Amino acid sequence: MDLTVLPRRTADELDAMRAAGRVVAQTLAAVRAAAVPGARLRDLDDLAQTTIREAGATSSFLGYKPAWAPTAYNGALCLSPNEVVVHGRPSGRRLRDGDLLSVDCGAVVDGWHGDAAFTVPVGSGTTADDARLVTATEEALAAGIAAAVPGATLLDVAQAVDAVARGYGYAHLPDHGGHGIGRSMHEPPFVPNRPTAGLDRVRLHAGSTLAIEPMLLAGAACYKHKKDGWAVVTADGRRAAHVEHTVAVTDDGPVVLTGP
Repeated sequence: MDLTVLPRRTADELDAMRAAGRVVAQTLAAVRAAAVPGARLRDLDDLAQTTIREAGATSSFLGYKPAWAPTAYNGALCLSPNEVVVHGRPSGRRLRDGDLLSVDCGAVVDGWHGDAAFTVPVGSGTTADDARLVTATEEALAAGIAAAVPGATLLDVAQAVDAVARGYGYAHLPDHGGHGIGRSMHEPPFVPNRPTAGLDRVRLHAGSTLAIEPMLLAGAACYKHKKDGWAVVTADGRRAAHVEHTVAVTDDGPVVLTGP
C-alpha cells in the first residue's frame, strides 16, 4: 500500500513552532480570563492583537483570505458563541451569562505557525449539558493527541476522536477538521475527526506536525453559514464546542506545542 509521508520537522523547526505555540497559549489564557459577562467580542480580539504584538509575533488570522472566503478575516481570533461552531468574527456583541464561547487563535514567530482553540462557559450560568459538551470535546482532543505517534496513520487519530464523540452521543461538524501546520497555517493533510477513505495511507512519523481540532455538536450534524460567509452555525440552533492544539509527533510521544 502506498503511504503519504508528511514533512519531517527538525528539532530547530519544532523549537520555532513551540515559540509560536507559547504566544498562542499566552494569548488564549489572557482571553479566557477576560471572557466574562458584558465583555465585547471586539474587545477580546483587541486584547489578543495586543498580546500577540507585544510578544513579537504576528497573527495568523488577521487579513487571512482563503479561496472560499468573500472577504479577508477581520481579527486575530475566531470568536464563536453558542450555535456558532467556528469562524465567528469579532463584533460588538457582548457576552451574556450562560453563553458558551469557542475561541480560536493562531500566531506566527519567525515564519512558523501555532494554532489552538478552547471552549469556555461564560459566567455562572453554566448548564450540565454545556459542561458535558465541553468535557466530551476536550476528551476527544486528548484521545486524538494520544494517537499521534510514530507509525500511526491519520485513521488512528480520526478513530480516536470519533470514538469519544460517539461514546457521548455527539455529532461532528461535517467537512471540517484539523490540518497540517508549519510554514503555513493550513498545510496538507486535512485531518478529519471521523474515519474517511484514504486516511490509512497517511503515515505519521517523528517530526510530523498537526493541528488536531474536534468540533462537536449537541444536535444534528448539519450546518449553515452566516451572511458574512465566515461563521459556521448549527442548522438546528443547538450549541457546539471546538478545541484544538498544535501537536508534534516525536519518538518520545506526542508533544503539544500550544500548551501553557
